[in-house]
This record gives sequence, structure tokens and C-alpha cells, in this order.
Amino acid sequence: MAAAKLMDFDKALELFEPVLGFEVHVELNTNTKMFSDAPNPANEAYHAAEPNTLIAPVDLGLPGSLPVVNETAIRSSISLGLALGCSIAESSRFARKNYFYPDLGKNYQISQYDEPIAYEGSVEVELEDGTLITIPIERAHMEEDAGKLTHMGGATGRIQGAEYSLVDYNRAGVPLVEIVTKVITGTEHRAPEVAKAYVAAIRDIVRGLGISEARLERGNLRCDANVSLRRRGEEKLGTRTETKNVNSMRSVERAVRYEIQRQAQILADGGSITQETRHWHEDTGTTSPGRPKSDADDYRYFPEPDLLPVEPAAALIEELRAALPEQPVARRRRLMTEWGFTDLEFQDVRNSGILDEVEATIAAGAAPAAARKWWTGEIARLANAQEKDAAALVSPQNVAALQKLVDAGTLTDKLARQVLEGVIAGEGTPQEVVDARGLAVVSDDGALIAAIDDAFAAQPDVLAKIKDGKVQAAGAVIGAVMKAMKGQADAARVRELILERAAQ
Repeated sequence: MAAAKLMDFDKALELFEPVLGFEVHVELNTNTKMFSDAPNPANEAYHAAEPNTLIAPVDLGLPGSLPVVNETAIRSSISLGLALGCSIAESSRFARKNYFYPDLGKNYQISQYDEPIAYEGSVEVELEDGTLITIPIERAHMEEDAGKLTHMGGATGRIQGAEYSLVDYNRAGVPLVEIVTKVITGTEHRAPEVAKAYVAAIRDIVRGLGISEARLERGNLRCDANVSLRRRGEEKLGTRTETKNVNSMRSVERAVRYEIQRQAQILADGGSITQETRHWHEDTGTTSPGRPKSDADDYRYFPEPDLLPVEPAAALIEELRAALPEQPVARRRRLMTEWGFTDLEFQDVRNSGILDEVEATIAAGAAPAAARKWWTGEIARLANAQEKDAAALVSPQNVAALQKLVDAGTLTDKLARQVLEGVIAGEGTPQEVVDARGLAVVSDDGALIAAIDDAFAAQPDVLAKIKDGKVQAAGAVIGAVMKAMKGQADAARVRELILERAAQ
């Protein structure tokens, strides 16, 4: 496929106004699925499961099987709706969304259509420079996920060119909440940044509620980004495209920017935009056509006859409202003040996606500066090298325990990095790794003095220089002692002892 022609981004914004919309799917972390008792395990267990083992008759659409609504999923959906500033419907109804595809065993999806559980809300998102933008929410509705197809035999892993496809129904029936925004205008040059910030805000809200792991790379959180352009001075909205299931916040930003540039070039050349889904390609930073985008009428929605309306009691809604956590923007500003971070230091933590981990590390006893140093430094380096999420490598509790050993003088920074590697390798807690590897700092002054005397004996000229007041010459002795101690000495203490011995 030939590469699409792209207009310069700034030029595109001179000619056209970007109009955005987002559909974000949140997988709920309930113990069982939305309408069956099939297990819905956490990420690691889910990905380790054999295909088609986390299933029940309802998930496969077998004759005679009937759905039963997951109560916890309803509570989580209401909590999310409240956190989005939405009104909660006194009565909402499930509907059948009809379409035919191999990963949908019933040939319809149980969703909500014109009677969602939550409607008319807004989310405040914060851009990197602190600018606040309000994103209007149209609705948040409950539904079930579909299965997953794996296309085999082709060069790209997509259906085009594949020899055959395999279907895994483990994901079928997993509880979802789909959050749909209203049309978003006025973002102008910051449209890509707004897209990224919005998805980050939803992730933070969901994690704060504790209702989903919300990891984009694992599909717990999935964003479909709608982009259209309208010419400057016109009122009518342009034709939109929907870029599907973009799996990182950086990719959401890139996908929106790419679609603006691609659509602008087509329109400037006298062409028209096709209303369609588009696939995002992380490796090339481009989108490609999917299928023509269906309108609601094409799905032939009708009320789900096997499920009663959901009518939450007012007392339940108020109970869940009272339990809502602090809003993400307010939380971030409070934490930055409490931790004493500069704007740049806090943005470093926030942009790395490890705010929760840093907060938990501080709660476990580490100083804020030390927690930030570990998570944005050595842990981030190891995570990048292993192509893993930093939070998956080590727990905040172990990071705090590691820092306590440094604070106590048991470890130097260099030794602590070795201990961290051992913890990540599964060798135990920081103290267990120290004991097993024998990495504790040598605190016996006698052993250090013996090593210093050996170094002086090997370098008598250095001793003479120090006695003459050239204390910088002590560096050579420190290096020799650290080597003799295999790095397990406190360099500051070694320096003190060197100067004491030289003064005798």
C-alpha cells in the first residue's frame, strides 16, 4: 500500500479546524464475567490461560443459556459514571447489538443503547503545562466484550493475506464500560495533546476507583479516536474516521496528529473522507482502512428480552458517591505540594506513568526524592531494557525497603542497584538478596584501616602528597580500598579514615 500524502501539521490547522471524539472501553476487574459465572482473572492469569478455557455456555451463545447480570459490574459502572460527573439513570436497559463476526458467538452483543446507566457528564483534563480543559461526556454504558481472533499464515498478522483464523472466546463476556464523549471542538493545535491527556485522565480515574487495571498495553483500557476536519468559517462538521484500539497514550497522540495531516491533504486535493474505521500501525506511525463505519440503524438494536431493566436504589447511588476518591487533577496538585517537587520533577513522574507507584513507595516509608529517583532512574532503565512495564518489575514496598537499607548505611547506591536486580530476578526481598549475595557495606573500621594501610604501602608517594596537604590525592587510595572491599565500603567513611591515618 502506498504511503498516504500528509500535509504539514501547522498548515493543516490554518485551513481546517480539528473536531475530536473518543470512545474508551474499560475492562472491569470483577471475579466473573458480565453475564455468566465464567472466571475473569487478573492480567497475568488471563494471559497464561489456555484458549477457550475461561468460558461458559452464555459466552458462547449456546442454546438454552440465559444471561444473569453481574452485580459488582453494575456497582463499578455506577461509580465510574459518578466519577465522570454523570447523572445515573433511575432505570437503564440492556439491548442486543446485532452483528455477525466469528469472535461473537451469539451473533449479537449485549450492550446498552438508548438507555445507558450514566449520561451527561464531564471530565477535567490537565495538559503538560497545567492548562485545564473540560471534556464533555455524553454517556457511559455497560456491555460485554467480544472474543479475540488470531489470523494465521499472513505476513502482517491481519486478516488480509491470512490463510486461516483462530478464535479464542476467553475474552468474550468480560464486563466493559464504554465511555463516549460529545463532540470536542476548540482544541486547535493541541488536539493530539488533548487526546493523550483525556485517555490519561480516564486511566487515572479508573485506577483510583480500583475497578480495572487500566493497562492500555494489555487491553484493559482501549481507545477509539474519532477525528474529522471542517474548513475554517464553516459550521457543518466533516466526515469522521475512527482509529481503533490504540494501545498507548503516546500512540493516541500520534494517531490523532496523523489523521489530521492525512485528512487535510485529501481535502486540500479536492477529495473526500470516507467514514470508516482505521487501524493504527505502531511501527510505521500510520493508519490504514478498516471497514466502513456502521451507523446505529445497521446494528438493529432492540431491548434484550432476557434481562430486566437496571434500577439502582437512590441509597446505593449515594453510598457509591460518598466513596468516590479524590479527582485526579486535585490529587496531583496535592501530591506535588506534599512532596515538594518542582513542576519538572512532578511532570517527570506523571509522564512516566508511575505516579501510583511513587505514592505507594512514599507511603511505605521512602522519602519523596528517593522514591522518584528509583522509579524514574534505575527501575525505568531496567524496564526499558526488558521491554516491560516498570510497575510489573518490583513492588513499591520492596523499593521502600531497599531505600531503608541505603539510609541505614547497609548499602551504597551502587550495591543497592545490584540488590534491585536481584529482587527483580525473583531472589527475594532486598534484605534476603543482601544476605544471600553478601552485599552489605563493610562497617568494620578495622578491616577498612587494614585495606588503607595496604594501599599506602603500595603507593607511598600518595601518602606523602596527602601529608603535604594535597588531600585530592586520597582519591587513588579510596579507589584501591573500594576495589579491595569489592565495592562494599562507604567511600565517605573510607576518606575520613584515610585522612585520619595520614595525619598520624
